[in-house]
Amino acid sequence: MAQAQKITPRTQDFSEWYNDVVMQAELADYSPVRGCMVIRPHGYRIWELMQGALDDMFRATGHRNAYFPLFIPMSFLAKEAEHVEGFAKEVALVTHTRLKATGKAGVQAVIPDPASELEEPLVVRPTSETIIYAMFAKWIQSYRDLPLLLNQWCNIVRWEFRTRLFLRTTEFLWQEGHTAHATEAEAEAEARQMLGVYRRFQEEWMAMPVITGKKTESEKFAGALRTYALEALMQDNKALQTGTSHNLGQNFAKAFNVQYQTAAGGLEYVWNTSWGVSTRMIGGLVMTHSDDNGLVAPPKLAPVQVVIVPIWKSEEERGQVLGVGGKVKDELAHAGVRVEIDARDSVKPGAKYFEWEAKGVPLRLEIGPRDVAAGQAVAARRTGGKAPVKLAGLLAAVQGALDEIQMTLFTTAQERCEAHTIRGVTKQQFVDFMKGSGGGGFAYGGFCGSGECEAEIKQQTGATIRVLPDPEFRSPEVPKTCMWCGKPSVAEAVWAQAY
Repeated sequence: MAQAQKITPRTQDFSEWYNDVVMQAELADYSPVRGCMVIRPHGYRIWELMQGALDDMFRATGHRNAYFPLFIPMSFLAKEAEHVEGFAKEVALVTHTRLKATGKAGVQAVIPDPASELEEPLVVRPTSETIIYAMFAKWIQSYRDLPLLLNQWCNIVRWEFRTRLFLRTTEFLWQEGHTAHATEAEAEAEARQMLGVYRRFQEEWMAMPVITGKKTESEKFAGALRTYALEALMQDNKALQTGTSHNLGQNFAKAFNVQYQTAAGGLEYVWNTSWGVSTRMIGGLVMTHSDDNGLVAPPKLAPVQVVIVPIWKSEEERGQVLGVGGKVKDELAHAGVRVEIDARDSVKPGAKYFEWEAKGVPLRLEIGPRDVAAGQAVAARRTGGKAPVKLAGLLAAVQGALDEIQMTLFTTAQERCEAHTIRGVTKQQFVDFMKGSGGGGFAYGGFCGSGECEAEIKQQTGATIRVLPDPEFRSPEVPKTCMWCGKPSVAEAVWAQAY
């Protein structure tokens, strides 16, 4: 593995830095299929840990996992007008069921067999509202069947022309929750609840502070009544949307005739929600915490939380340090710590340090002959700091260090976000902020609600409204006028340039 010094500095080229970190941490690689990526074991383990934590949260709120087809009849998308318009330019289609040999060479060796053309093309899943609500129409008959609370873990295909590892790829992994309720109030409570679940996960597990709020009409999900989102600020001061939760109203219920018999005997359409987060969160984790030496992983999501690096010169010393290192590993592993021991003969200790740092391991334990004699190990934190720790009581010290690192990462990210947030902006302040050398950040200001105003701001500054923030994120003083056009403000908005 290449040494971490070859990572492009963030200040030189943030985009190159990001790609270097992902590649050197062995999180993902480019695939032969344009726009798609290969998630490598180290990156996939982060996703598995994310899945595990989120799945527990979903189950705790009453949701169950299911699985729906990858292929969706094209006519299903056409049933909800906004939905088909929103996804029409992104879908991949299956039009034939088999290939036919031509006898030619190369790419022309096979062609779709004209005799196998499908009567109706199939859309490769860009999202699953349509196929899921077609099934809900079969399963929901009475108010006793509600609420129906389902989730699925799956892959999604949305045709992308400008891609970046984890952040935007043609195929990606995600979860999508879909629920049906008897009333609009219940659906709204569900959409808000799941937004809160995402926030808790991203702040407590990813150590990534977020702001939550409602999307504007121009930014909401195609076919939704209301869309809520989470936004995080990356180290280049661009925003990353890290999850969405939608109150779909009755739009899909009416399109797919999802009705239930009320307790009084009448028929009503259900109220639906959908919500999702994806492997994009791994990109958010990288850009929130990592440095010029490589990945920095929050301990709760680090594939390896502790690496033990034995140091020796002679065979006798090798036996001593490996013996102690093995016991330390067993003790930590027994307590549930994800731990590895790097006993490779062919790699020098310094090279091992660089490699494990690039992979984001939160804590390194160095054990040499002197440490064995002193009954200690030297603990080096990925976030900085190195000190001896006694082998007696090592487990408590390791667990305490991991907890401190987790909290410090969140606090550091929170402070950086605050340092690049301005409130009550005027138009000129806003323009200077977005076009300045600092790269922008979150700008809070009054918004008139006009789509024309929103479009003009985007065209002139590259900034978009990320959310109309929830009450706890709003400024103490309510803005009275739109920061751009000066007309009366209908809401406070948060703008940023975004991924």
